[in-house]
Amino acid sequence: MVGIRTEGLRKVYTSPPPVGGGRGPGGARKAKTTYEVVALDGLTLEVRPGEIFGLLGPNGAGKSTTVGILTTRVKATAGHAWIGEFNVWERRVDVKRLIGVVPQRPNLDFALTAREVLTFHGAYFGLPAAERNVRADELLDRFKLSDRANQLLFGFSGGMMQRLSIARAMMHDPSVLFLDEPSAGLDPQTRLLLSDMVRDYNARGKTILLTTHNMEEADTLCHRIAIVDHGKVIAVGSPQELKRSVPGGFLVQLHFDAASDGLVGQLRALSGVTEARAKADGQVDLYADRGGSLIPAIVSAASAAGATIRDVHISEPSLENLFLHHTGRSLRE
Repeated sequence: MVGIRTEGLRKVYTSPPPVGGGRGPGGARKAKTTYEVVALDGLTLEVRPGEIFGLLGPNGAGKSTTVGILTTRVKATAGHAWIGEFNVWERRVDVKRLIGVVPQRPNLDFALTAREVLTFHGAYFGLPAAERNVRADELLDRFKLSDRANQLLFGFSGGMMQRLSIARAMMHDPSVLFLDEPSAGLDPQTRLLLSDMVRDYNARGKTILLTTHNMEEADTLCHRIAIVDHGKVIAVGSPQELKRSVPGGFLVQLHFDAASDGLVGQLRALSGVTEARAKADGQVDLYADRGGSLIPAIVSAASAAGATIRDVHISEPSLENLFLHHTGRSLRE
């Protein structure tokens, strides 16, 4: 089995996307401007051999850049990464033999049939003709694509193309499988099928790293998770460990017409409340060891402070709460 390791990964993009030429009005050359985006800021991870590991974070957190570096497509500005014993950038050919990659958006060749997509991929990795034909048939059947095997990809749904992308990545039986937002935009039935396929592949001793901003997917599928934001690791652990690390577990989000310091202090002093955070526009977040049973005490505190409660939202221990606790913002922002 093969693991993954990164050490102090940093990636700074200094080239902006093209925006229609380099000259201004009248043909004058535009002044050169400084462009710098820090995508990764010292990211260190260790993915154990044979585990399903998730990178959980909002768009722009650095998840896809991390996968890009680990799959040899992106060169890190600083730091190191290894797949098994191979340094990713120094031993790119060796690394590519070990990995399978499913990109965030399918990049399939529409001039090929579904079977040809798989057999051509197998040929690229040196599989004998007989073996790649057998493997293609097995994968087409496993991913419920046998009835479309000899059809061109025009007319394939998004779910079918994603299934074919994963089948292609598995074609050469890689030791490490990378899935970048594998369930984005898919219907629930297809998401369940893909989850089953990932678990089956992992059961064969394969290491899987997936990126997602779907908390339910990370919670149910991954053995361990790294929550990332702004190119940094916020927390690492099993879903259960991470949820237990939230102070009090429950999050009670309150919205008052006005939240004075005195009211926040009274809320913080309530039995079972471990933390109270005042936010903008009369909003207060309470972390507590219970949810609904705390409401009467909150109402009493608000009444004593002359404040009116406009809204209450209670959520049980979750990865979303953990992200809110560490960053002060929603995982979906």
